[in-house]
Amino acid sequence: MGILVLILTVLIPPLGVAMKHGLGATTLINLVLTLLFYIPGLIHGLYVNYAR
Repeated sequence: MGILVLILTVLIPPLGVAMKHGLGATTLINLVLTLLFYIPGLIHGLYVNYAR
């Protein structure tokens, strides 16, 4: 499942975050960042999923 979450985080960051952390504040923050610009959402998604 780890590789699937990584692929989804790179392609659609909010979906990857939601798969790992559920629908909550983290996913909402990532959705907003992704809608503003893709790169901040991608960085946030990778940080949240793999730096913790």
